[in-house]
Amino acid sequence: MARGPIEGRIMVVAFEGWTDAGDAASSAVRRLIEACELEAFDEIEPDEYVDFALHRPVIRTLDDGTRALQWPATIAYAPTRPSGRTSLADDAGLDVSTGNEGELFAVVGAEPSRNWTAFAAEFLEIARGCEIDAIVFVGAMLADVPHSRPISTAVSSDSRVLQSRLGVLQSEYEGPTGIMSVLSLLAQEAGIETASLWASVPHYVHNAPAPKAVIALLDRLSEMLDVTIPLGDLPEQAGEWERGIDEITERDDDMRAYIGKLEEQRDAVESPEASGEALAHEFERFLRSQPSPRQGPVRGTEPQRPDAPRGEDPEEPGEQPEDDAPPV
Repeated sequence: MARGPIEGRIMVVAFEGWTDAGDAASSAVRRLIEACELEAFDEIEPDEYVDFALHRPVIRTLDDGTRALQWPATIAYAPTRPSGRTSLADDAGLDVSTGNEGELFAVVGAEPSRNWTAFAAEFLEIARGCEIDAIVFVGAMLADVPHSRPISTAVSSDSRVLQSRLGVLQSEYEGPTGIMSVLSLLAQEAGIETASLWASVPHYVHNAPAPKAVIALLDRLSEMLDVTIPLGDLPEQAGEWERGIDEITERDDDMRAYIGKLEEQRDAVESPEASGEALAHEFERFLRSQPSPRQGPVRGTEPQRPDAPRGEDPEEPGEQPEDDAPPV
């Protein structure tokens, strides 16, 4: 199968909470909802699933001056535009996609804290009702990456079809996981193809929204979904975000040195020397450093990408700054 965007009816999903570092994932999906003019049509009520101490309701003043509560429900959105798929000549018997607008659905809301099995059943009922062919789960994780370099994204899939279509691999992680992995595996069992898209957000700015990560996710989503998502003022926000961090680090020698170390690691990974023969020599060096079977494992010999989070699964809360990282 030729590589290209995902085909069919696609649902894009993000949850606010631990899997939404820098509000990047939920912000990206909301931009998609706005760009494609999706309209809310269903929701998963929060009472049975959401811990309101973690996701508190918000009070707002309406246009008529009255005060109202907004509860952290999970909202499902459907297209209002007609499908962008147009037919070729009648005798061809084929369809050609001019974009996936009209085929896109979305779900965004608070990450459920309990009763995941019942939540998954409600989620899959919505997906089946929309005749969804594929689901893209979007997340953002805290990682040891520098803010001054492009935000890295990663895509994986358990679906052979989407692996071939997108040119990605299956995750090899085994261990504790989160709600998006639960939903992904259950959707696969129900015959719905799934993929996961993640962005890495610098852990030392975890308290602030990360517009640069939103842009990275939207760029990747545009390719995966074959849609155009206007960035609006996001580039300006990303520039201000980066300059603000630069100003803070200029006054902190430890922070500046730490970020410099992250930059060196990132540049080394992406340099031309990090390919071909150099990688072969590095792999041979790593093999020589391994203990014999009788010795057992030696601590500290496992290779790790400089930009990898502490936990292998982005949904497993394990990312922590390095021991020499400055306090945040």
